[in-house]
Amino acid sequence: MARDGLPLFLTELPAGADQIVLSGPEGRHAATVTRLRVGERLLLADGRGEVAKAEVISVTKDELRAVLRERVREAEPALRVTMAQALLKGDRAELAVDQAVEVGVDALVPWRAARCVARWDSGPRGAKALERWRSTARSAAKQARRSWLPPVHEPTTTAGLAERVRSAALALVLHESADARLTSVDLPASGELLLVVGPEGGIDDAELAALTEAGARPVLLGDTVLRASTAGVAALAALWARSGRW
Repeated sequence: MARDGLPLFLTELPAGADQIVLSGPEGRHAATVTRLRVGERLLLADGRGEVAKAEVISVTKDELRAVLRERVREAEPALRVTMAQALLKGDRAELAVDQAVEVGVDALVPWRAARCVARWDSGPRGAKALERWRSTARSAAKQARRSWLPPVHEPTTTAGLAERVRSAALALVLHESADARLTSVDLPASGELLLVVGPEGGIDDAELAALTEAGARPVLLGDTVLRASTAGVAALAALWARSGRW
């Protein structure tokens, strides 16, 4: 479905309905921030592949009512990329998540790497940090007009990440010691591709050994050194160009 530059809002799309009331935070945002008015169009998506074009027929302060003009279900890509992003400090974390979701990552896993400066505990502070990642992913998905909302999974340790490597169709670790370039690796046609992005301090030798022993392949992006918040989105762009998604 052509997006036509229309704003997108995430909501449930009841089966068989020809009208919908957009309420709650999404409704308030549409009515008071985006300032949609009667006769204007918008996109509605359920975050699981279904997207609809709709036309506003009434607006109040906190919600709007729209008639659904067109509905389609968009399939997941055959090759799905999950990015394991090492925890980053401050705004760098949200920047990495925002950029990855905008360019099309299919899922995100926060990774508690050994050299991470940021530390997520298992209590309220860790839960708050995870919620910031999820909120950033949601906003970025809406900005990019995505019908699929990428999940942000619970944070994982290196041992947990190694288990994910074993179940992936292909796992790639961005690392400066790699001999192979990302652009030279043969990509699978389907399944999960796990992309591992380390922290600012780099992936330590024990972590790299654990991931490669589990089946991951170290790869190099290029000759320059990118920040941890930039490396992921650069790698995704290279993958999309090679996979045909772009």
